[in-house]
Amino acid sequence: EEVKDGVSEVGGFPVERKPMRQWMLRITAYAQRLLDDLDGIEWSDSLKEMQRNWIGRSEGAEVVFKVENSDTEISVFTTRPDTLFGATYMVLSPESELLDTIVSPGQKAEVEAYQTQAARKSDLERTDLAKDKTGVFTGAYAVNPANGRSVPIWTADYVLAGYGTGAIMAVPAHDTRDLEFAEKFKLPVEVVVQAPEGEESLGFTGVGTAVNSGFLDGMPTPEAKRRITAWLEEKALGQGTVNYKLRDWLFSRQRYWGEPFPIFWDEGGHAGLDDFDLPLLPPELTDFKPTGSGDPPLARAKDWCRVSEGITRETNTMPQWAGSCWYYLRYIDASNSKRFVDEAAEQYWMGTANEEATPGVDLYVGGTEHAVLHLLYARFWHKVLFDLGHVSTPEPFYKLVNQGLILGEDGQKMSKSRGNVVNPDDILVEFGADAFRLYEMFMGPLEMVKPWNTKGVEGVYRFLGRVWRMFICEKSEKEFEQALTAEPEKGRELLEELKLSIDVAEVEPTPEQLKVLHTCIKKVTEDMEHLRFNTAISALMVFTNEASNWDLRPLTVLNDFLLLLAPFAPHIAEELYAKANDGDSSIAYQAWPSYSEEYLVETSVEMAVQVNGKVRDRLQIPIDMDKADIERLALDSDNVQRHTDGKTVKKVIVIPKKLINIVAV
Repeated sequence: EEVKDGVSEVGGFPVERKPMRQWMLRITAYAQRLLDDLDGIEWSDSLKEMQRNWIGRSEGAEVVFKVENSDTEISVFTTRPDTLFGATYMVLSPESELLDTIVSPGQKAEVEAYQTQAARKSDLERTDLAKDKTGVFTGAYAVNPANGRSVPIWTADYVLAGYGTGAIMAVPAHDTRDLEFAEKFKLPVEVVVQAPEGEESLGFTGVGTAVNSGFLDGMPTPEAKRRITAWLEEKALGQGTVNYKLRDWLFSRQRYWGEPFPIFWDEGGHAGLDDFDLPLLPPELTDFKPTGSGDPPLARAKDWCRVSEGITRETNTMPQWAGSCWYYLRYIDASNSKRFVDEAAEQYWMGTANEEATPGVDLYVGGTEHAVLHLLYARFWHKVLFDLGHVSTPEPFYKLVNQGLILGEDGQKMSKSRGNVVNPDDILVEFGADAFRLYEMFMGPLEMVKPWNTKGVEGVYRFLGRVWRMFICEKSEKEFEQALTAEPEKGRELLEELKLSIDVAEVEPTPEQLKVLHTCIKKVTEDMEHLRFNTAISALMVFTNEASNWDLRPLTVLNDFLLLLAPFAPHIAEELYAKANDGDSSIAYQAWPSYSEEYLVETSVEMAVQVNGKVRDRLQIPIDMDKADIERLALDSDNVQRHTDGKTVKKVIVIPKKLINIVAV
């Protein structure tokens, strides 16, 4: 579908535009709702802005130009009606149907040749700002409604049929492309907006003051826009209007692969199939290559196409969007053969059955490459289904997060040509799947672009080793490694013979152990809710460092820790949970642990003790101890006494919950 210099990039075949009967989806009818409803969903500002720009709402005026010596009128949309007095020529797109009506006999052959030339170009080529401007005079003139002047009508490929009306009023003094075109073809240029002092008025496109504009002279741009629009409406020469860059959605394809349209044709009219004729399946074809005729492959299935005398099937097919725009709804109720989704199931999963739930899919994680295609199209489909009463929410995806790209170790995007691609299989062989996935989540915030670092994988691999040793008897592990080396085929059997460390015991946890556990549960739970996986993993590491130093590690505490670890490192968590609990059940079926605030209350705080500005000790101070007792405790410290021996304590400064500073001379 890529065109360059009039030929396809793949194969180098000639490409040209031809008018075809196509099915369109009227997404433009939803343009304003698609814009407005962005305010009610939790998406990144940058992604919302991408959709706003793609929809491209612009306010302006539609202006009517009458063609001289003709009843033909040309409507143009402009966001700068205040510059109407400076319109010195008009341009129609080469596809405009008006060309056949207005072109003069002397210019007809040249215009048709230009149309053929433009048909071989892509929209991207035509609108390239760096390209040399081309165009042809039609031989016709229109009347500028503001000043009555005669303006020539040209056709040029930098004007696209799909934007606005496919026609523009050219104001070369205040538009870069129009100015380049005017200079090349020696067309008049008239400044009608005076730039602020210090700026050049020719080529100025910002807010200024109207000049050479009759009754608008002296008005600032916003006022001039309002005044000229009101004047146009009063004279029935135009009206204020809103335009969208978004175009109706071309939804038919001339290829075999795709859903057939459930539509038949009868003497030029068309109708949809009855429900009992659905689903409509495509016929089996052995030859579905395209031909020069432009007919879709389904047209070759004569028996399938013919429904009855004079009635034939539609032979275009739908694009891939026909399935990808609503797949999330089918996931809810995939086995339902009566409806695409059951009403109660849709309301339950999309949140409308629960007043406390968010409306729509709770969380969608995807790249920004979907911003203006899949995500916009899915929103449109969902709104249509909502209006028809098939779904209960106006938006499909409530919260959306864009994951960051993982770069190569050189900080550049991974590419075979750069030789910086990291092969996941190599990482799996050396470090295992748990270390691989754990490192990816530990690299940094989910949304950030992050460079890969194999040494970082080694770090989380060592962390998982500490977790393993926190559970498994060291002697038993050495025996396992020796046996595995001798008989690697018995890995599963040998793994089951591993023994728990004697430090893992069914004992009641101490208050300090419960504090460490519940602090970890709270941190991991909250961080996972906010997709802060890297800091959640840090909390797991803190717990491991603390628990590894306990003389006895309560089994209940370790079980809760494994539940926290499981989403990040499911394999090692499953193995250790089975080993610690005699394989009674899978960790996947256990409830997520909850924390209790009573174990999170701080009863003491560590305070540094300085002597003459240098830290000499650190003390655990009860949270409610008064200042006099804190001073006395600090002065009784052996380390403090050693550094104040033979000196006189002049002052003790206590900064609550932080620092004790002793001045001694």
